[in-house]
Amino acid sequence: MATDYDAPRVTDTSDRPDDSIEELRARSKEADSAVIDVDEADAAEFFELPGADLSGEELSMRVVPKQADEFTCSSCFLVHHRSRLAGQNGAVMLCSDCAF
Repeated sequence: MATDYDAPRVTDTSDRPDDSIEELRARSKEADSAVIDVDEADAAEFFELPGADLSGEELSMRVVPKQADEFTCSSCFLVHHRSRLAGQNGAVMLCSDCAF
């Protein structure tokens, strides 16, 4: 059977029992008590991926400092050549990708 998801929903209120406010509050408290609030940062602290120990790793590529003809974009924080400079407003320098 096809369902039209754009059609407005019609709810029939006659089949719902008339519950008192106290009963509804008691049900909502019961439903809330089953929820466990776990902070994701705390959970990730104890989770360790296999082979994730990178303490013995060394940098395998040569790092070159920013050259005189390069700038750091204030939006994406990537180092670009001056030819990619879209605009400069005081200390704010934007690359052509971030300017649009």
